Amino acid sequence: MLTDILRPDEQELIREERRLLNDLRAALVRFGASDDTRATLDRSIEQLDELFLLVVVGEFNAGKSAFINALLGESVMPEGVTPTTARVTLLKYGEPRPAGMHGRASDGIALMTAPAELLKDVHIVDTPGTNAVIREHERLTSEFVPRSDLVLFVTSAERPFTETERAFLQQLRDWGKKIVIVINKVDIFESDAELEEVGRFVADNARALIGSVPEIFPLSARLAFRAKRGEPALWALSRFEPLEQYIRTTLDQSSRLRLKLLNPLGVGASLTSRYRGLTRGQLALLKDDFAALDDVEAQLQVHERDMVRDFDGRMAEIDNVLLQMERRGHDFFDDTMRIGRVMDLLNRSRVQQGFEQQVVADAPQQIERQVHELVDWLVDGDYRQWQRISAHLAERRRAYRERIIGERGDPETHAFHQDRTRLVDSVGRETQRVVDTFDRRREASELADGARNAVAAAAAVGAGAVGLGTLVTVAASTAAADVTGIIMASVLAALGFFIIPAKRKRAKEEMRRKISDVRERLSRALRAQFEREIKAGSARMREGIGPYSQFVRAEGDKLRETDEQLTALATELEALRSRVDSLAA
Repeated sequence: MLTDILRPDEQELIREERRLLNDLRAALVRFGASDDTRATLDRSIEQLDELFLLVVVGEFNAGKSAFINALLGESVMPEGVTPTTARVTLLKYGEPRPAGMHGRASDGIALMTAPAELLKDVHIVDTPGTNAVIREHERLTSEFVPRSDLVLFVTSAERPFTETERAFLQQLRDWGKKIVIVINKVDIFESDAELEEVGRFVADNARALIGSVPEIFPLSARLAFRAKRGEPALWALSRFEPLEQYIRTTLDQSSRLRLKLLNPLGVGASLTSRYRGLTRGQLALLKDDFAALDDVEAQLQVHERDMVRDFDGRMAEIDNVLLQMERRGHDFFDDTMRIGRVMDLLNRSRVQQGFEQQVVADAPQQIERQVHELVDWLVDGDYRQWQRISAHLAERRRAYRERIIGERGDPETHAFHQDRTRLVDSVGRETQRVVDTFDRRREASELADGARNAVAAAAAVGAGAVGLGTLVTVAASTAAADVTGIIMASVLAALGFFIIPAKRKRAKEEMRRKISDVRERLSRALRAQFEREIKAGSARMREGIGPYSQFVRAEGDKLRETDEQLTALATELEALRSRVDSLAA
């Protein structure tokens, strides 16, 4: 275990680093990061307990295996002109195993041992070529590199910095790795000028790709291996000495520990930066969704206000029917309750019949018709509002399709788009289904029944036996009850000059009171019923977009919290990096 040879302050750094990386892992889980991403971070955390890990990468036929053999001074790795390294191979210190008896480490990694002094302090990893025909090789290499503490990037002097090498070097840069470039096979050059030209080419490209020029070692692994195996005259020609000197002096225990600690911090910083970008990108996309929800909510609120306002205007038409009936009542009393019609006043049925024919007339039918128009207006209003919401969500669906079709981004972003699009499609289909299947006749019938029952309840009359017209007839006709029978045959006609005007005035006041009572009860009952229906219609619409709304708001809360966590972790990781850098002092 690495911690067995560390000082207490160094062990504290490792504990702090492990805590931060575990916090980062929790944040990535909350975000919904892929299993591969979490596995990469897990492997970096595990490497904190292992010896220094030097990873050799490059294209096949660049001479990686030959370079490792020259570095160790032993023929450990097979060499060839075709991809010979079939899997990631981990080299550790130990007695060599018989041919074909190599062990296997975790994750399908081949394990080989050799009694080389370097392997007592450093583990070496040989990787498949990044451009190998078998794509699994490249995947293994890409997954293993994040675990490295130092990357030796081997490129061939015959074909330095190919396109695949450029792409792979960019990946190394994104992981924040310490990189050393080895230009192998320089023994093909006939002059130093050719070597210098290739060296400048590699340096310029490295600077363009990673922003700085790493250590670059031109050498011949083939000549170095021959020199170590009995041809010492080739050692100077191999140019291998500067690299070995770098490894001896630069990779001492203190430097190895520093790189060991910086490696997971680089991985953590890379993941933090990447997922902060993804988080903020998704938050930016959600702005459109929040705006869509706000638009729908604003439409519903305006719809409710408009309906309530228009309801007042339509109730005024019902009030006008009752006011006209009241005016006819006044005219009826003026015409009927006078001395010249005393004999008619003594006939109750005649007065009652005249009142209903001349005063009540078709007022009940007019009110029934107005209420039915009110019902139709409310049903049509809900229907049009459903259409507006459906059209609005259809625009959102089109916008998503234009944004997503053909997009090849991160799996997490793609999953986010899929979830959001699926919900918008689902909600959009539901709203369109409501529009397509909206049964206006049924909706109007149910609403009219509700209105009649509300009026009946307000009038304290059995709901099954009363209609709006019946209420008006009964309430208004009682105003004429005192008119009939007010003059008895035995009453002197002269008294009519005093009694009849008083009774007429009283009848008018009673008529006004009764009509006012009807207007108030009718308005109160219908208003309460229709306001409930207006709110219920809006509630159904809100319920229809509920899954979409819940997704957007939940995702917004989660992403904002994740962004805050990642921002705080980025600051802590940078502070810890400064502390680790101080180890070099």
